[in-house]
Amino acid sequence: MSSCTPGSSNKSSSSSGDLKWWQLSLIGVGCTIGTGYFLGSSIGIMITGPSIVISFFLASIGTYIVFNVLAKMTAKDPQEGSFCYYAGKAFGKWAGFSCGWNYWASNILIMGSQLIALSILSQFWFPNIALWIFAVCYAILSILVVITGTKGFDKTENLLAILKFAAIIMFIILAVLALMGFIKGPQKPEVFAGAFDLFKDGWKGFWASLTYAFYAYGGIEVIGLMAIQLKKKEDAPKAGKVMLVCLTAVYVISLALAVLLVSSDSFHEKESPFVTALTGYNLVFFPHVFNAAIIIAGFSTMTASLFGVTNLLVTLSKDGDAPALFSKKSKRFKQLPIPSLALASIGLVASIITALILPGKIYEYITTAAGILLLYNWFFIIISSLKLLKTKWITKLASYLGIVLIFAAVSGTLMDKAVRPGFYISLLFVLIIFLICLKMKKYWKQEKIKIRYY
Repeated sequence: MSSCTPGSSNKSSSSSGDLKWWQLSLIGVGCTIGTGYFLGSSIGIMITGPSIVISFFLASIGTYIVFNVLAKMTAKDPQEGSFCYYAGKAFGKWAGFSCGWNYWASNILIMGSQLIALSILSQFWFPNIALWIFAVCYAILSILVVITGTKGFDKTENLLAILKFAAIIMFIILAVLALMGFIKGPQKPEVFAGAFDLFKDGWKGFWASLTYAFYAYGGIEVIGLMAIQLKKKEDAPKAGKVMLVCLTAVYVISLALAVLLVSSDSFHEKESPFVTALTGYNLVFFPHVFNAAIIIAGFSTMTASLFGVTNLLVTLSKDGDAPALFSKKSKRFKQLPIPSLALASIGLVASIITALILPGKIYEYITTAAGILLLYNWFFIIISSLKLLKTKWITKLASYLGIVLIFAAVSGTLMDKAVRPGFYISLLFVLIIFLICLKMKKYWKQEKIKIRYY
């Protein structure tokens, strides 16, 4: 079996899955559309105004570059460890170890924040029920989906992807009808009202908004991990292209319509921009439908993250980057890695408790840091491809453009006071992983000696 670092057998590279490319595209949409898009985009609009559309378009280019090179590496050398395997192959054991645990830790934090967001949204209908009760219920549901195995996860994500996509399409149709005057509101839509104020807070605001745009595309790492399940591994790039074309189209069109309907001053971080855009119209059902869509989106991305970290920890364990206990799978429960899922569940519970205990802003900083850590992994995906793939000059140029866009998104957090501490916390996480790597260095040297001896 393969692992997150080189040196293991290539058994998985010859394994065949039963996933078709369009199914992987659909899962990609399901794993990607989450609260970062449905809620986080409001903050982006508040910061930069109508130019948020440009931010999302640039983020889609960066995302495509990352997925394209990841898919090419997968097609050439399919491995269970995906992005962390390629990092280890390109730069050594420390890189694979760092990417794996960086991904695991950041996703645990993100899952905790998603659970709290889902709980708050659920109080829209049930205001008297405590947040922790909703959080526990959603956590149990997510674990149950993962327990069903890969097939159960695929079916669930496909269904949730269709529901989320349908909600966005519904908004686009309603927004177009509102702009054309078919849906009556208290006032005429302010079409192009913000056209002359494209960059609300200048270049600094636009720079800061890139972080929120990139965050909405987070989730492609899970697709990299699942590409091993494709019937034809060479279809991975096609699956990514279709997925990102669909995502970019609905993201850009929906956000463009939202900023055309109302001025950017109308948006706020506690409400989806799509609900804000149609607030002035007599659509009583819409807030309820979209609240449900956001809950579905958050649950979907949270479950995808749980599935990803559970399976990745197994791979880390096989390579000696985590205790051997976590590579064990249950014969009774469809080869489910129970110890790995248990650790992820414990981390999830700890994250929920932390979110409920800590003041809101402090936990926001931690989850922002987790999002930045994911971008660090994207950076490693690109630089790994530059070392492992023999590509044309145009692909290399695109890779360097991807690095520039990722750097812009990460550094953009320094432009916004609200999330700036998150950048420093992300550096703290990097430092902790670095110190652990230094401690593991001695163990890795001993392992190399054993391999050479035998």
